[in-house]
Amino acid sequence: MTHLVGISGSLRAASSNTLLVDEAARLFAPDIYTRADLNLPLLNTDLETPESVQRLADLVRGADAVIISTAEYNKMIPGLLKNALDWLSIHPDGNPFIGKPVAIMSSAAGRSGGERSQYTLRHALIPHEARVLSAPEVTIAGANAAFNDNGRLKDDKSTEFLTKQMDALKSEIALHSR
Repeated sequence: MTHLVGISGSLRAASSNTLLVDEAARLFAPDIYTRADLNLPLLNTDLETPESVQRLADLVRGADAVIISTAEYNKMIPGLLKNALDWLSIHPDGNPFIGKPVAIMSSAAGRSGGERSQYTLRHALIPHEARVLSAPEVTIAGANAAFNDNGRLKDDKSTEFLTKQMDALKSEIALHSR
């Protein structure tokens, strides 16, 4: 059975990126989804691998695919997302992202919907050797009003793009699981 892991680039309880990653998982298959916890200590190579980092590494390693929704802070990915990627890049059991299909998306209050943070995230994933989908791109602008009270996207076009992206992720999993 396929296992999907979602990563939200925000710790905020009412984060539109958490809503977006959960909505993507709902469209993919909600019964095979686990959302990762990025509440990790700051990277410090003097420390042994913290338990929270080990849980994240195990979760990503055991996944068939990963979806990441990134916020945009000062035109970049949030520090907590970069911190998580950095911890995983030096994991003693090896980087769990290597060869992993990854779909990225973003949600932001501004008009660009987090396009710059997606560019930064794509760049940050290069050393991880993940198989990042190139299209379709999903950016949700005006994030503060993009979701209804049930956490679902209000705009049909946004839901259509997100569905296409999840279908592309399923195809990527199938292509490489033969």
